[in-house]
Amino acid sequence: MAANQNSSNPISYAFGHFGTSLETLLLMIKGILLEYSSTLQLVTSMDLSDNNLAGEIPAGMTDLLGLRFLNLSNNHLTGRIPKNIGNLRLLESIDLSRNQLRGEIPPSMSALTFLGYLNLSENNLTGKIPSSTQLQSFDISSYDGNHLCGPPLLEICSTDATTSGDHKNNENNEGDGLEVDWLWFYASMAFGFVVGFWVVMGPLLFNKSWRFRYFRILERLEYKIRNGHH
Repeated sequence: MAANQNSSNPISYAFGHFGTSLETLLLMIKGILLEYSSTLQLVTSMDLSDNNLAGEIPAGMTDLLGLRFLNLSNNHLTGRIPKNIGNLRLLESIDLSRNQLRGEIPPSMSALTFLGYLNLSENNLTGKIPSSTQLQSFDISSYDGNHLCGPPLLEICSTDATTSGDHKNNENNEGDGLEVDWLWFYASMAFGFVVGFWVVMGPLLFNKSWRFRYFRILERLEYKIRNGHH
């Protein structure tokens, strides 16, 4: 990350090459070069907004474990948000708005439970907003000007839509299966009734001797019932 110095600005910033470890910070304030090294780990607030900073956010910045407030807004920063930004557990405020940051919001950001302010608007961020109590509690304006999806935004992620569609299809298929089962149940009942009816009544209708015996049995049964009551 580097700064384009502009003599018209009363304050400008200059950075050395950090590489993967952020150990030294050089600040050019009104022409005076200040260096922070051993005290850098004690920094709790960093506001480098509106300073024409370019390049990627140093991964070593996530080693500043005491950091509570970070503002890098309105610069020309590119690349991705450091994936280990969740290491900064004490962060209460992050403003990375109005840059050219790309890629997805790191899942580790969901671990920032103290976060009370977030602004990632006007970048080129994509993908689903990680699920957490904090990230879903911010106003949608915190994510404006990106290509993000998922709560708290109204845009549904394509994977969620596919999953939801598959779930509905499964429910429909299960419903269709139940309907088929019930149809077979009623059909078997009707078939059983018809078969049972003809098994009993068929011989009586078409066989005179069976019909005669059947009525004789009924007469005897009626006689016994009557005699039993007297």
